Amino acid sequence: MTRIVNGLVLVPDGGFEETSVGIEGAVIAAVGSSSSGGPEIDAKGLWVLPGMVDIHGDAFERQMMPRPGVHVDHPIAFMETDRQLVSNGITTAFHGITYSWEPGLRGAEQCRSVLDAIEALRPAFGCDTRTHLRWETYNLDAVAEVEGWIEGGRIDLLAFNDHTPAILERVLSPEKKKLGEYTGRTGLSAEDFIALTQHVSAHGEEVPAAVSRLAAAAVRAGVAQLSHDDKTAEIRRWYDGLGCTVAEFPMTDEAADEAVTLANPIVLGAPNVMRGGSHNGSLNAADNVRDGRCDVLASDYYYPSMLAAAFRLQRDGCCDFPEAWAKVSRNPAAAAGLSDRGEIAEGARADLILVDPDTPAGPQVRATIAGGSLVYDRGVAGSGM
Repeated sequence: MTRIVNGLVLVPDGGFEETSVGIEGAVIAAVGSSSSGGPEIDAKGLWVLPGMVDIHGDAFERQMMPRPGVHVDHPIAFMETDRQLVSNGITTAFHGITYSWEPGLRGAEQCRSVLDAIEALRPAFGCDTRTHLRWETYNLDAVAEVEGWIEGGRIDLLAFNDHTPAILERVLSPEKKKLGEYTGRTGLSAEDFIALTQHVSAHGEEVPAAVSRLAAAAVRAGVAQLSHDDKTAEIRRWYDGLGCTVAEFPMTDEAADEAVTLANPIVLGAPNVMRGGSHNGSLNAADNVRDGRCDVLASDYYYPSMLAAAFRLQRDGCCDFPEAWAKVSRNPAAAAGLSDRGEIAEGARADLILVDPDTPAGPQVRATIAGGSLVYDRGVAGSGM
């Protein structure tokens, strides 16, 4: 048994103890055991924390397309993404793969190839890498295909995204807001992209039935569901009635309050906390933590934000550290239906990170253990595993 010794361990009752953690195979075998004789990792001066669980991250898209129109082969892009994840203390990641009616970066061909690549590369990843399908609700031609993926066990989380009305409004505005971004990621001309958006938008009356069909498939398969950018209490109640019980990035106080009433976990962005507010005028995540309207923080578009956000919540007095850390470990695991991780307890999956909480650059991950394997080390753990 490998033991982590001399560190401050965040234990399930919500406090820190200077104790040891024993690892056998892929699980935590003991917490506080005095047995010795095996390899030891000296964590003196470090905090020993549960590995982070990121249920919504799409920063990998920048590895696939670092500049508009510049494509990187999937193995290179995803192995680099894996290095970023484990070096930032993320031991379970749900890649947010958008399946839109758009061609290009978020289109059908790309979505299929990304799913294939993740499945092929999974044995090589240090992070437990899973799929979070972000299905655009106006992507009606893909309903049968997505249903088949759910039934075949290829999808680990299903999110319902409804960006089409907002896209249409932007591209038809006098300013043509974000039109250049859309054409850059799709490869279409401005005229063709506007025409495609108008064509897709004309089928809005078919969307509720499509959502209901995929929600039912997810319930049958035991796949957790999230609704994205809820704007009203009515929308949140409707999704909850379909078995979609996670509110991801609610846009209004009304929608967030309804999620609380329904006991639905609320996911907000860790970059929002890290930066001190939303980049696009959405709800302030730190304020919602104070108000009891945030259960989970996700990396969204920036992997380092989860570590930084948890420490900032404590520093700014939004909540104590154990509660802040639960929002990036235990709570997202529970929201995703994973009962074997998110805390340091006997029998749990051995996902652990060693963090120096006080460096000139802020808190830094010094080592990451995922499923009992050392997957990242800044000179701390190598001699002990």
